[in-house]
Amino acid sequence: MNDVTKIVSDIKSGNIKPVYFLMGNEPYYIDKISEFIEENILSEEEKGFNQQVLYGRDVTIEQISDNAKRFPMMAERLVIVVKEAQDLSRSIEKLVTYVENPQPSTVLVICYKYKTIDKRKKLYKALQKSGVVYESKKLYENQIGEWIRRVLSGKKYLIESKAAVMLVEFLGDDLSKISNELDKLMVVLPEGSTITASHIEENIGISKDYNNFELRKAVGERNVYKANMIINYFAKNQKANPIIVTISLLNSLFTQLLTYHSLSDKSKNSVARALKVSPFFVSDYITAAKNYPMRKVSQIIAYLREADVKSKGVGANALPSGDILKELLFKIIH
Repeated sequence: MNDVTKIVSDIKSGNIKPVYFLMGNEPYYIDKISEFIEENILSEEEKGFNQQVLYGRDVTIEQISDNAKRFPMMAERLVIVVKEAQDLSRSIEKLVTYVENPQPSTVLVICYKYKTIDKRKKLYKALQKSGVVYESKKLYENQIGEWIRRVLSGKKYLIESKAAVMLVEFLGDDLSKISNELDKLMVVLPEGSTITASHIEENIGISKDYNNFELRKAVGERNVYKANMIINYFAKNQKANPIIVTISLLNSLFTQLLTYHSLSDKSKNSVARALKVSPFFVSDYITAAKNYPMRKVSQIIAYLREADVKSKGVGANALPSGDILKELLFKIIH
């Protein structure tokens, strides 16, 4: 994120490079940088003749170079954005000819999503000399909650830890989807608000009481009644609560408990670092570890593997997912 901030800051201060090569597995920041360039380098009057969007599937490297060599009309710069440039992966190295001698009045933006170029080859080295290379890396799931807090903080909002976990659980690691949902919340909530689990439920449609986060908590506490209530809700709403996700998240809980049991230093900060969770949630793991000793945790991980196989239709005589979860829950808690 610091790299993104620097790129934006440099452009705002007039330090604009002739080539921006945006690559990597996380499309969110690639889109954000290219959108910023499209919106801010030229005025609305200048864009008609001097801003062009091309798509990798429709053009060749030679055509990109030819367009980039044009001169702007009644403007200081020409802006060319090549989207979906990963479709040109077989010929992308040919771009080195242009990058080694770019048109100074052109800003060429290459959006090369889900891939990276070979850093040992000429193109990468040429880009480092004459332009900007930005690699957008996927965040680990345990980093996304902090990312949500940073994004909201920059817009003068706060979020409860439970609400952040609910978003990650429901939307996964797709930053674009999470950002869209946060935008919706910021439309309905005044600046300075703290986003709560109730706000998530009311505006995004994720149940604050019946979700995998609450199931993990109930299982950790060995709260049989609550865990069964959630499982029954999942059985009635299978499309919104796929069994494979539930099993995966329960497996994550018990794998973390194995790590917890092996720690010599069980202080709050040490546990948070080892389990890669917020210190806010450490008490949940302490409670779960008391309820599930090491031997039981090992058995449960075997039960989870068995349930995972059954959920895929192997040796389960096509049991409904609700029945598989109920059987799994019984084995875990008893």
